[in-house]
Amino acid sequence: MATADAIPIEFPRRQPGRLTPPAEYAGLRSQEGLVKSSLPGGSTVWLVTRHEDVRSVLTDPRISSNPLHEGFPSMGKNGTVPPPDQVPGWFVAYDPPEHGRFRKALIPEFTVRRIKEMQPAIQRIVDRLIDALLDGGNSADLVAQFALPVPSLVICELLGVPYSDHEYFESRTRVLVTFTSTDEQRESAAKELITYLTKLISIKHKFPGNDLISGLLKNETLTAQEVSGIALLLLIAGHETTANNIALGVVMLLLNREWIGDPRAVEEALRYLSVADRVALRVAVEDVEIGGQLIKAGEGIVPLGAAANHDENAFERADQFDPGRPARHHVAFGYGVHQCLGQHLVRAEMGTAYRTLFERIPTLRLAVPPEELPFKDEGILFGLHELPVTW
Repeated sequence: MATADAIPIEFPRRQPGRLTPPAEYAGLRSQEGLVKSSLPGGSTVWLVTRHEDVRSVLTDPRISSNPLHEGFPSMGKNGTVPPPDQVPGWFVAYDPPEHGRFRKALIPEFTVRRIKEMQPAIQRIVDRLIDALLDGGNSADLVAQFALPVPSLVICELLGVPYSDHEYFESRTRVLVTFTSTDEQRESAAKELITYLTKLISIKHKFPGNDLISGLLKNETLTAQEVSGIALLLLIAGHETTANNIALGVVMLLLNREWIGDPRAVEEALRYLSVADRVALRVAVEDVEIGGQLIKAGEGIVPLGAAANHDENAFERADQFDPGRPARHHVAFGYGVHQCLGQHLVRAEMGTAYRTLFERIPTLRLAVPPEELPFKDEGILFGLHELPVTW
């Protein structure tokens, strides 16, 4: 068990060219108590790696997701997301009961029934993109030409954002989720996105449509500023994580072709890949014990989703990609009150993308050895810069 004055370890990183989580996670799970680590931005935090402990962190009311609390972990002076006092409506940074006000307003837009209603639109988007792939020859970068456009088009349709502006918000989102971005770059990117959405919202006030932003503007419990913050959050969360899941999931299926066409591959890809491994930053607001370790008020905590999802005590043969396993208790979407609202949408996009891609291009294969793929692990999300394929 670590002591309060223990020397922090270096923050674990994935090995280049590997789809698996950092090798250090297994050792950390086997240790008694928790381990302290230094984040890239300099914060000292407790790393939580066991499945049971991660779920405890994500549900304990003595642990906060609000970055305004002293001691909240930071990847830089301003962190990787704008603080809630600068962006009203950035509700992932709120604790109950305030968090519940925003979640209640959004739940109707992300029910299973609502996503089923969106399925024809998702299918049309996927089909059009595959048409373009086939028209372009027999090779492609599947990130730029498929994995990223699918969720970008879907979230634009959901929010009522013109897709012609997708490159604008995609480029600024990359700045926000990358460790190597400077604080000034993050602040500038956030301000530009907020300015863009503020203008869009003013237009929708005058000319409402059948989209989520227009619907939220009718909600009397939300201000226009809060709607802007909600839209910013959904815009960022709605395309980057899903794009990474689609691209990496295709790689997993190409390496495990026996599972192509099995709809269970979606859930196992979510568990195995855990692209949002280190998103859920937290801080203790009271003294609390997690995994036999005393965490004092004001100390930062990082519950590691990939570590939890590869815990042998929660998943047998956790290091194997096996869609046949029961994996619904994974924490790829978080856990508790902050569990991802858009998880049904993500599953629908991933499932439609996998099924249609392999049905229409059954000879799809990697154009380079898997170890040469340009993985990105320099931000809070795991993914691929490019995915060269041929058929």
